[in-house]
Order: sequence, then structure tokens, then C-alpha cells
Amino acid sequence: MRLTTKGRYAVTAMLDLAINSKNNPVNLNEISERQAISLSYLEQLFSKLRREQLVQSIRGPGGGYKLSRPCDEISVASVINAVNESMDASRCEGRANCHEGNQCITHNLWMALSDRIQSFLDNITLGELILQNEQQALERAKRNREPDIELTTLN
Repeated sequence: MRLTTKGRYAVTAMLDLAINSKNNPVNLNEISERQAISLSYLEQLFSKLRREQLVQSIRGPGGGYKLSRPCDEISVASVINAVNESMDASRCEGRANCHEGNQCITHNLWMALSDRIQSFLDNITLGELILQNEQQALERAKRNREPDIELTTLN
């Protein structure tokens, strides 16, 4: 699988947008600062995400971006696909021509893996990722509130 920075950053930025929008547009500068992704890179990604109708841009003061539909309806795969990221594990991009113009002996294995990756990411939504992050944050907070047990020795 060839998931590069472009796909990772797109998913990260969309998750940040989903968490922080709460019915208000989010400025790309804010996402850039929170996620340490360059603003110019985010602008390129959001241009593609807007073209694929995953986000809407809001102009004017207080403008920015918001999700075009509920986060439970946006899959991780759709975000990765929107930025033209390949989830193909084969070297031939599914054309079956990687071995001197012919199909290699492992072609079916890599195509099956690509299909599983696509299916896996199709079945994870931004909404599910938000819930996972919230649960992890609650667990961390709970651990931080628990008093440390001091061991003492009796003389």
C-alpha cells in the first residue's frame, strides 16, 4: 500500500475540521497550527476535498471550511480517494502488467490486499474516529485523576 503524507494529512485535517467545526466554519490557519501542517499544503488538499464535495468553503469574515455532510457519512477512504491517493498494494496499479508486460505471480495477492484495505477504510467514518479520540481522552483523564498509591514499610 502506498499511503503517503498527502493521504495522512488529508485525514488528519478532516478529523480536525470535524472535531472543531461545531456548526461554525474553521479557518485553515487554525488547522495548520493545531496539526503542524503547512498552510499552503492544506490549501491544496482542501481544494481537492471541496471538488469532491467533502467540504464547503465559507467566504468572508469568520469564514473557513465546514464538512459538507455529517461526519458519520464521510469515510476515511473517501477522504484519501479525494486527494488522489492510491490504496493499491500492487506495483502495476491493477493493470496486471508488472512482469515484463504480463501479470506477476503475486498479482492476485496484492489485489486482494488492496481490496481489503479499501473495504476497511470504507467502513471507518470521521464520526467513529471522533468517538475513539473522545474515549481515549476520557481514559487519560481518569488515569490522571487516580491518586498514586504510596507503599510504606512497617517497622
